[in-house]
Amino acid sequence: MNQLALSARIAEASSLRFTPAGLPALDLRLEHESECEEAGQARQVRVELKAVAFGTMAETLAKQAVGSGFRFTGFLATPRNGKHPVLHIQTIQQDTFSKGP
Repeated sequence: MNQLALSARIAEASSLRFTPAGLPALDLRLEHESECEEAGQARQVRVELKAVAFGTMAETLAKQAVGSGFRFTGFLATPRNGKHPVLHIQTIQQDTFSKGP
């Protein structure tokens, strides 16, 4: 199974673009901060993740302010000529608990 749920804030968003097939697309950079337990110890966690949205999801996210927090769900995929996985956003839900650095 390839499914990811992440509470994060929009750290950066590109301009809305269109795929060769005419589908709206938006590239984003998401930031997450939290405290997790690992091996019985509390650990501060910070992660930055590239993300992409297509269709109406891209149009919706293009209207959101940088710094807005959401719960993003989707799947991870590595671009053809890339090294790092990218979150392909499928759903969002407003997250009032996300905070910036």
